[in-house]
Amino acid sequence: MNTVLALWIRGLKAFIRNKTGLIFSLIFPFFFVYVFGAIFKNDFIENPIAYMLSGVIITTVFESSLNLASSTVDDMVSGFMKEVLVSPAKRIAVAMGQILSAATVSTLQGILILVIGLFIGIKFTHWTTPLYILISMISIGIVFSGVGLFMATKVRNGQTFQIVKTAVTMPLTFLSGAYIPLSMLPGTLRYVAYINPMTYATAFFRMIVLEKTNLSAVELVKEGLAIDINGFIVTPVMSFALILIIGLVFLLLSTISFVKTDFSRLNRSATDANALWG
Repeated sequence: MNTVLALWIRGLKAFIRNKTGLIFSLIFPFFFVYVFGAIFKNDFIENPIAYMLSGVIITTVFESSLNLASSTVDDMVSGFMKEVLVSPAKRIAVAMGQILSAATVSTLQGILILVIGLFIGIKFTHWTTPLYILISMISIGIVFSGVGLFMATKVRNGQTFQIVKTAVTMPLTFLSGAYIPLSMLPGTLRYVAYINPMTYATAFFRMIVLEKTNLSAVELVKEGLAIDINGFIVTPVMSFALILIIGLVFLLLSTISFVKTDFSRLNRSATDANALWG
C-alpha cells in the first residue's frame, strides 16, 4: 500500500509541477470545441458546444491516461524503475501505483476542462450528474491507463513509443465520434469506428454530460448517443459494460506483462542504440 501511495503522489507532483503542460492541456481542447462545434453544427445537436466539449473531455482523459506509457518508458530507461524494483516493493503494487497515478491525473485534467465548460455551455439540472461524470472519468482513466502500461512494457523505447502512441491515439480519437459525429463518417470508416473502444466510451460519457439518460434507444441513436450497427443498437449502458470488460482484460495483461519484464536489461545506452540502428 505504501508503494502504491508513493507512486500515486509522485505522479500528482509531476502533474502539478508541469505548469506549461497543464496550461496547454487546457487551452488546446477548446480549439477543437470551437472549430468542430462551428463546422459540424446541425439539427440533431441541441447544444453543439456541450456536445463537442463532452467528447473533448473524454478524449483528454483517454490521451492523458496513455501518457502513463511515456512516463513508464522514461522510468525504465533512466533506471528509476530498476531502483524501485530492487526494493521490497512488489511488482503488482508498482503497476497499480502507476495505473492509479495516471488515472488520477487524467481525471483531474478532465475535471479542469469540465469546470471551464460550465461557463461556456455545459449545464446540469441534476445534482447526481457531476458524480456520475466523476465515476465515468475515473473508470475510463483506469481502463486506458492499463492499456498504456501494457504498451509501455511492450515498446520500452521512448522514440518508438511516441510513434506508436501517435499511430494509436489519432485514429482512435477521430473515429470515436468525439469530434465528428459517426453519422457524418463515410461508410467504411464508420465500420472501423464500431471496433474502436473510444467510440463506446464517448457515447456513454456524452449521454451522462448531456443528461439524456431518460431517452429511448431510438432517440439516443438519433442524437448520436447510441450506436446502431446494422439494426443492433448498442446503448450507452452496454457501451460502458463493454469498456469495463476491455479494461479488465488490459489490466490483467498489463500487470502480467509488467511483472514479467526484465528491467535489469534496460538502460539508456541500450535503448538509444536500438533507436539509432533500428
